Amino acid sequence: MPIRLRKLIGTIVLMIFIPIYCLFAAAVGDRLLYGASGLAQGAYYVIAGLIWVLPAGVIVTWMVRPRPGELRNRS
Repeated sequence: MPIRLRKLIGTIVLMIFIPIYCLFAAAVGDRLLYGASGLAQGAYYVIAGLIWVLPAGVIVTWMVRPRPGELRNRS
């Protein structure tokens, strides 16, 4: 698959994934942490706010990976 097509697909996937993840994380936090201390809420939202980076990193790595047999310029 050409790298331009992978970048297009990856960008669309990220644009869909991130808002859905944010809404999901906020809904889970609201339901699980209702009445919890501010420290517990803060810890949850810091962790939930960083976890999205893992799947996004996998997607970005896939987007920029060269095709088999193709060497990337290392200049």
